Amino acid sequence: MMSLGMLTLAASDFDRHFSAGTLRIDLNHCGDASTESYFLDKIVKEPYWGGSKVYLIDTLGYGNQHLRVYDAATDSLIYSRGYCTLFNEWQATDEARSVRKSYAESVVMPYPKDKVRVEIIARDKRQRESRIFEMTVDPSDYLIIEPRQRYETFDVIYSGPSEKTIDIAILSEGYTADQKELFENDCRQFAEAILSFSPFKDNRRRFNFRAVWVPSEESGVSIPGEGYWRNTALGAKFYTFYSERYQIVDDFQRVRDVAAAVPYDYIYILTSSQKYGGGGIYNFYGISSAADPSNHIKVYVHEFAHLFMGLADEYVGGAEEGMYDLDSEPWEENITTLKEFDRKQWSRMIDDKTPIPTPPTSRYENTLGVFEGGGYNEKGIYRPAMKCLMNSFAGVEEFCPVCKMSLEKTIRTLAR
Repeated sequence: MMSLGMLTLAASDFDRHFSAGTLRIDLNHCGDASTESYFLDKIVKEPYWGGSKVYLIDTLGYGNQHLRVYDAATDSLIYSRGYCTLFNEWQATDEARSVRKSYAESVVMPYPKDKVRVEIIARDKRQRESRIFEMTVDPSDYLIIEPRQRYETFDVIYSGPSEKTIDIAILSEGYTADQKELFENDCRQFAEAILSFSPFKDNRRRFNFRAVWVPSEESGVSIPGEGYWRNTALGAKFYTFYSERYQIVDDFQRVRDVAAAVPYDYIYILTSSQKYGGGGIYNFYGISSAADPSNHIKVYVHEFAHLFMGLADEYVGGAEEGMYDLDSEPWEENITTLKEFDRKQWSRMIDDKTPIPTPPTSRYENTLGVFEGGGYNEKGIYRPAMKCLMNSFAGVEEFCPVCKMSLEKTIRTLAR
C-alpha cells in the first residue's frame, strides 16, 4: 500500500476528470478505542467546488485519515486529501475504552465525470496505515441526492476566483433571526482577526471569506455542564469529552449541508456564546464563541491553525492526553517525540549551539529549540519554542517560527 510520504503531485487535468460541483459521501464513523469502521449513509451532489483545480493530489501528508479517489477505468489516482475527525479524538478518551460510538461525517471531492473508486486510509498513533473504507461511485447514479434547501449568503472578504484562492465558509450558530446584523459584524471581525496575524496577513489576497446565514430558534449554544440547553441550527455544545472549554458540533453532515451554500475549502462556525472556548480539527471544521468578552481573537487564530494545517496543541493537559504514541514520531510539524526528529524541517532550523532537549530557562526564552511539554503531555513530547499561539495566549502575540513556516507552506500549496 502506498504511504502518504510517497504521494507526489500528479499533472492531473481537472477538466478531463471532473465537472462543476462537489461529490459528497456521507459516512458514519464507528468503533471504540482500538477499532474503527466507516459505513455509508448517503451520496450528495453539492452545487459548487471551492477547491483548487491544480492541487489535486495531496503532497502535505497531514492528517489521521486520507481520502483517495481513483479513476475506475484506469485505477489512476486523480484526487486525494488528508484530514482528521472528531471520532479519532474521542478514541483517546476514557469513554472509548468501554463503549462503541458513531459520529456522522463526510468526505468531499470535485464531482467526477466517470466512475471512481473511493478509499479511506486510516493512520494510527504509530503512523501505520490501513484501508478502512472502499466503494465505487457512478456519478450518473440517479439516487445521488441533490438538496434543494437554500440559505442566505454574503461575501465578507472577496479576493478572487475560488480556484485561485483559499475559501473560508463562515457559518452562523446560535444567532436568532433578529441577530443577523450582529452575525455580519462578527464575520468581519473574525476575518480581520485571522488576517491580522502572520503569515495570513502577508497572504491576504489569497483568501476569500463568505458567510452562510442560518438563524436559530434560541440564542447561544448548549452548556451541558451547567444544565443549559439551547435549540440551535447546528447543535453546538461545550463540555465535549467532558472538557469544559471544548465547543463542538457532533453532526458534521449537518455542517456540510449549510456550508454547501458557498464554494469553500474550509468551514468555520461562529457561535453567539459568551463562554470562552472553541475547537478546530484539521480539514474538518473550526468553531469559536464570537460573543466571548475575553481575548477571543487569539482563540480564532489558534483554532483556525488547527483547521488549516493540523498544527498540534503545544500545551499540557486535557482529555486527549492519550492521543499520541510516545514511541512514534507524530505527523504534526510543530511537535516531536524525538524518535525521528531529523524528519522534521524544524530540526534543520535550530542553531548548532542550542542543546536538544532545550532547557526552559530565560536564556532560551526567544530561542528556537526543543522544549519538553506539548501535545497534552508533560513528558515525552516536545515543542519548538517557549512562546507560541499554539501553546498559550498570555503575553504571546504570534506563532513561533516553525508554525509560521508550516502555515506559509500550506498557503502557497493551496493557493496556486
